[in-house]
Amino acid sequence: MIGKRKEWIVLSAKGYIQVRVYTSKAQIPLENAAIMITAKDGSTIAMRVTNQSGMLNAPIAIDVPDLSAGQTPGTGLIPFSVVDLYVWAQNYEAIEIKNLQIFPTITTSQPLEMIPLSEFPDSYNKLEIFDTPRQNL
Repeated sequence: MIGKRKEWIVLSAKGYIQVRVYTSKAQIPLENAAIMITAKDGSTIAMRVTNQSGMLNAPIAIDVPDLSAGQTPGTGLIPFSVVDLYVWAQNYEAIEIKNLQIFPTITTSQPLEMIPLSEFPDSYNKLEIFDTPRQNL
């Protein structure tokens, strides 16, 4: 359930997320990148590894509000679920995407460009953080 003010929305529908992990401007796919999706309370929703195309074998289903939550303007109800996404690949900077919005019946496609790590040991723990601003719906 998602709460806003005193309204509660039952997460009775599904939205989906698919990732495409690659490196360089040539968009070379990265196989075996670890993907983790968490709820805003920190609980893990899914953990997957990318295939040779740099994608998941299948999109990950996320519990989201029913389409009706976004049909009436001015209710203050949020018509999507918000998750965080983390990506790790050996010899690349990690990526964290905060507040990724998942809508009912839609497959969100998230491209993820990984940056190779420097050869210097002090650069091994680099992390790129992207914070998705909330939709003004």
